[in-house]
Amino acid sequence: MTEVVSENSEVTVLLVDDNPQNLKVLYETLKDQGYRLLIANEGEKALDLARRHQPEVVLLDIMMPEMDGYEV
Repeated sequence: MTEVVSENSEVTVLLVDDNPQNLKVLYETLKDQGYRLLIANEGEKALDLARRHQPEVVLLDIMMPEMDGYEV
């Protein structure tokens, strides 16, 4: 799962978590706050999105399979 959720704001926030429920909570909390939200469910996808979109804020899960948050 990698997607751009909202395109209509100045501040880009990258949400990274392997747990879909956690991503849903973060998304639901931030969706109406005017941020441009990017979502990734693994480290490699997060790095790709970060390179392409250069987010101002990254909310990153530490405990993920394959590449953990510290490696990202």
